[in-house]
Amino acid sequence: MIFSSITAQWKTIEPLIKTFFMLFFFIRRANPIFAANLIEGMVPKSLKYLSTVILSLSLTLVCHTLNAQENHAGETEAQGEKSEKLNPGKILMEHVSDMHEFHIMDIGDKPISIPLPVILYSPGRGFSAFMSTAFHHGTESHDGYALEEGKVIAVNAQGQKDESVKVYDISITRNVAQMIIALILLVVLMTNIAKKYKQNGAMKAPTGFQNAMEPIIIFIRDEVGKSYLGHSYEKYMPYLLTVFFFILINAAVALIPGSANVVGNIAFTFVLGMIAFVVIMFNTNKHFWSHIINPPAPAFVKPILFIVEFIGIFTKPFALIIRLFANMVAGHMIITCLILIIFIFGAMSGVAGYGFSPISLAFTIFIYFIEILVVFIQAFIFTNLTALFISQAFEGGHDTIDDHSIPNDAILV
Repeated sequence: MIFSSITAQWKTIEPLIKTFFMLFFFIRRANPIFAANLIEGMVPKSLKYLSTVILSLSLTLVCHTLNAQENHAGETEAQGEKSEKLNPGKILMEHVSDMHEFHIMDIGDKPISIPLPVILYSPGRGFSAFMSTAFHHGTESHDGYALEEGKVIAVNAQGQKDESVKVYDISITRNVAQMIIALILLVVLMTNIAKKYKQNGAMKAPTGFQNAMEPIIIFIRDEVGKSYLGHSYEKYMPYLLTVFFFILINAAVALIPGSANVVGNIAFTFVLGMIAFVVIMFNTNKHFWSHIINPPAPAFVKPILFIVEFIGIFTKPFALIIRLFANMVAGHMIITCLILIIFIFGAMSGVAGYGFSPISLAFTIFIYFIEILVVFIQAFIFTNLTALFISQAFEGGHDTIDDHSIPNDAILV
């Protein structure tokens, strides 16, 4: 309904806008001709005033046309059925939540999407596998299952929800599919770069994509690995580089319209945080645990410090999880909200919707470019903090930072 109303209004005001721009550009092109033959500054000022008058009249005609269209649409809706109201909260949750398809756009009432495999298991019904198109975008049930707010539920013969049937959903959702794509990209790109190093050696100047990736790899090695882990950095570089590029690729792919915001999913960041937690725990030593159990402090303070230090073991991965999740989901939420504001204002008044569109789109483009920067920053921060927590686990690792036997050593700040 909103898009059809916008199309109808555009057809009405299009001739007015075209006429205005034709007059405007004609006057602008005429300025140099008249200015050469008349008194300097006289004609340009007159033409500027004329341009202002034409712009004002055109905008007035446009506003009157939009108001007439809006009143006519309001009368039509009052006589017919009420159109479905815009639900910004639902749209926001659909954007950040997982789904069983890649939803691209809607053309009229027809959704355009890329279907994904649905794999279900129920103790009473066994395994069931089919494509998500069988649900017809949630309007129909299939094989005793249906979609309810993006989740698969069991239904009976009448299509009603069957609470007695337990359903285990192991489908390839859009988050899973996008992680697989990111993993394939990571493996292909890194193996090709490694193959070039193996063939040409480190003495030959890198070319192509290898030339773009080498500064990033060196930066992570020097600023993260060597700075925090000292002589032990080589042991952890495969893990640190894998985490960095996996987050980077997933977050970058999420900027493509229609894709999933994988890094903005709490399950994704939770798994990365738990892996970091396991790596940290496996690198602890006797000194680390003695510092927690018997902290170097007066006796009456030790019980308090023990509680604080023990809680600190779990707050480190929790900080990694929440920091990455919150920062990545916030940008996508802001972009979606800025786009939705256009339709919210448009639902109230056609003039307000058209008037706010340039402002909303300008802010959306600005935030989008900021998100490109945030992708790199958040991947680096997660990797940087992980290396810091690992170095704290074995304590002595950073003591070798001042040793000049480590080449190109970075300064620890």
